Amino acid sequence: MIITLLKSTRPDWAAKNVHMYLLVITYAYFFQINISNPLQIIEGLILVSVLWGALYSLNDFTDIEVDKIDKSKKNRAFIQKTIHPRLIFVFFTALTSLVFIVSLLTLPPIFSIILLLMVINQLLYTLPPIRLKDTALAPLFSTGTNNVLRIASCCALFGNIFLVPLSVYTLMFIAGIGTYLMYKEKKKIMNGLSAIFCLLLAYILLVGDMNLWQVLIVIVPPFLATIPLYMSNFFEKEKMINLADFLYHKVVLVFYIVCIIALLV
Repeated sequence: MIITLLKSTRPDWAAKNVHMYLLVITYAYFFQINISNPLQIIEGLILVSVLWGALYSLNDFTDIEVDKIDKSKKNRAFIQKTIHPRLIFVFFTALTSLVFIVSLLTLPPIFSIILLLMVINQLLYTLPPIRLKDTALAPLFSTGTNNVLRIASCCALFGNIFLVPLSVYTLMFIAGIGTYLMYKEKKKIMNGLSAIFCLLLAYILLVGDMNLWQVLIVIVPPFLATIPLYMSNFFEKEKMINLADFLYHKVVLVFYIVCIIALLV
């Protein structure tokens, strides 16, 4: 039971949090900001990852019936083993409460506020009767919004929400929507959004809101990892999605953890 609950938190999906935190840390590094609180940054990353683990667990519970008929999700924890709903709720509540207690006691209040926004957004996205996941607004409130909140949570630990330029916030928001649309096979919208992403990235480089090193570290690896996800729209869907998951949630995750440690040290 415990193993199933822990598996439902999707530990390797912490890659999304690590990705956004690395983005912020590169700005601190290239702006030559003295990182006097590296352990606090690591603590924030861990708390965000634990919180998202709890949210993923709740999400998987609410999607059990849908996931049962999706071959790509056959390995989800609650598909493989049934857990009583009450235990899942207790597990979710315990993890979430622990995160907020530690955050309120040790980190700036703004960080906890951003965590609360993550929870509210995900509850609206996941739970009935609103359940934005089943509406046309789903792409806006999924990975795109969560990318923005992840970035903001790390910026808050540096004492400046706008350490990352608004243009880059927007870029990561669009990237998140694009990933969602690729997964959902919305090809026409996805292609249009890809063009907007490329134009915005060109603008960001032109005005100096991001440098080439940041692009190579933060943009290129996940872009390469999502190529199989894009290809899944045309052939071998399950195989391509699994490959994309492996590349981003394992290979890129390890690379980004190494980068964060190197930049903080």
